Amino acid sequence: KLACHRRQTKNSARITPKRWNFIEQLLGEDWSPEQISLWLEEQNRPAVSHEWIYQYILRDKRHGGNLHTHLRCQKKRKKRYGAHERRGQLPNSVSIEERPAIVACRERLGDWELDTIIGKGHKQAIVSLTERTSRLSLISKVRTKGADEVEEAVLGLLEPLTEHLHTLTSDNGKEFARHQSIAQALNADFYFPHPYASWERGFDENTNGLIREYFPKGYDFTSYYPPRLSDRYG
Repeated sequence: KLACHRRQTKNSARITPKRWNFIEQLLGEDWSPEQISLWLEEQNRPAVSHEWIYQYILRDKRHGGNLHTHLRCQKKRKKRYGAHERRGQLPNSVSIEERPAIVACRERLGDWELDTIIGKGHKQAIVSLTERTSRLSLISKVRTKGADEVEEAVLGLLEPLTEHLHTLTSDNGKEFARHQSIAQALNADFYFPHPYASWERGFDENTNGLIREYFPKGYDFTSYYPPRLSDRYG
């Protein structure tokens, strides 16, 4: 963690006002912080981590700016008075707090984030996976978000990559109830974030935002089959 902090501090010190102005332009065009960070890296420009861009947006918001309005996720969770927390209670789940620090540093391949995107009427879903370092994204359609079908989809996507697979981090939904079976089959460690802490899986949340641009909330996935899904998203 200390190494990550030192690296981020070093990077932030060399970000010039001119570069922040350029980043603001990209944010204004609805680029996500993750997209901007990756694009700068691919263009061999001075690196700016997506974490620092989020911090910049937060400071801008505190000073009355509107950069935050270009982020995909704007909803605030309403507090449920008198209700028990229903997520984060999967049997034998391991907290993200126990996940190796190297995962946050993104210094290796093989650390994946998992989620599901629900279709119209909760009839079908897309299982989405994102590798944290390369940002490689894999998707698969399932008839329901039942744990058995989600497990089959995850294994189908990741079994060819087990040689370089280390960790999996999903949300706390019941569709990942077979996390132990998945971890055993892939020889990987499976972790869960704190309830309603979507930022702890920021890469896959961003991927889902990109997918939603093609398949808005309430979209009927029944009319799309795997090859057509890949064409539409890819």
